[in-house]
Amino acid sequence: MIGALKDSYGRQIRDLRVSVTDRCNFRCFYCLPHGEPPMAPKEQMLTFEEIEEAVRIFASLGVNKIRLTGGEPLLRRDIEKLVAKLKRIEGVDDLALTTNGYFLPERAQNLKDAGLDRVTISLDSLRPETFKRMTGTNVLDRVLEGIYAAKQVKLTPIKVNAVIVRGHNEEEVVEMAAFARTHDVAMRFIEFMPLDSGHEWSRAMVVSGREILKRINETFPLVAEDIARGAETASRFRFADGAGGEIGIIAPVTEPFCGACSRIRLTSDGQIRTCLFSKVEHSLRDRLRSGATRDEIIDYIHGVVWQKERSHQIGAPTFVQPERTMSFIGG
Repeated sequence: MIGALKDSYGRQIRDLRVSVTDRCNFRCFYCLPHGEPPMAPKEQMLTFEEIEEAVRIFASLGVNKIRLTGGEPLLRRDIEKLVAKLKRIEGVDDLALTTNGYFLPERAQNLKDAGLDRVTISLDSLRPETFKRMTGTNVLDRVLEGIYAAKQVKLTPIKVNAVIVRGHNEEEVVEMAAFARTHDVAMRFIEFMPLDSGHEWSRAMVVSGREILKRINETFPLVAEDIARGAETASRFRFADGAGGEIGIIAPVTEPFCGACSRIRLTSDGQIRTCLFSKVEHSLRDRLRSGATRDEIIDYIHGVVWQKERSHQIGAPTFVQPERTMSFIGG
C-alpha cells in the first residue's frame, strides 16, 4: 500500500463509490425528475479502462471496498466485463453494486459469475400504487423478482434500501420489516436527504431514524447488533425473537455519521466528490487523459482527499443543496 489515503481530519478512505452511468430507467422523485434530464455526453464518460486504472490506483492507496452505482449501473453495456476487471485488482476485497433491481432477473447469474460479491437493491414500497408514485414506474413485481434472483445466486448479503418520505411510505416500515424477516435480507431504512431534482426537500418530509425504529420495535422487538459501527452508514439491529433478516437505520439528517466517514465518490464523467453534498468536484478524468504519470495522479488524489469536508452541514443556516442530484453523483 502506497501511502494510505487520509483527509485533514485523520479519516482513512477505504470505500470508493464508482458511478458508471448517469442514466436510469426509473424516475424516483427524490432523485430524478419525471422527464428526460440532461445527460453527460458519451465522450465525457469514463471508459472501462479508465475506471479500471482509477480503481487500481485507489486500491494501491488502501481503498478495499468498491461499489458500482449510477443512475442505474446495469444500463451500462457489458458491465459484467467491468466487474470481471475490477475483481482481479489486488486489494479489492469487497465488490458490490447498487441497482433498482429491474434487470437482475436475467443478469444476476452473469454478475455473480463475473465476480460481483453482493448487491444492494432499492425498494421504496411494497404497495404497487405507492411504488409507482415514488419511482415513476409500474414494475414492483419485477423488482421483487430481481431480489429473489439475487438471493438464488448468492449475491449476498443482500441489502434492500428504502428511502422513507413522510406522506408517501412511512406507514409501510413495519411491512418492510416483515419482508426482511420473511426473505432473510437486510432491510435498510434511509432518511430523505436534500438531493431531489425538484429541490422540494424540507425537514418536515424527513421521517427520523428514531421514529422508524420505534414503529418497527412496537411490532417486531429489535436488539442492536453487538458490533462496533465504525465507518458503516447504518446502525444495525436483529430481531429479538431470532427471526432471519436484519434492520438497518441510515439517519444522515438527524444523526449524522460524518465523523467516521471513509467514503469518496467518482462520478460517471470522472469527477471526484469528497462528500455526497460537496460543492466542488475534482476532475480525475482530465488527469487520466492528459498523460499524467501514475505518481502525479496519486499526488493529485492525495491532495483532493485532504480537502474532504468535515461534515455535510445539512440543517446549518449556510447549507446549500448540491446542483447535481443523486443520479448524477452516484449513491
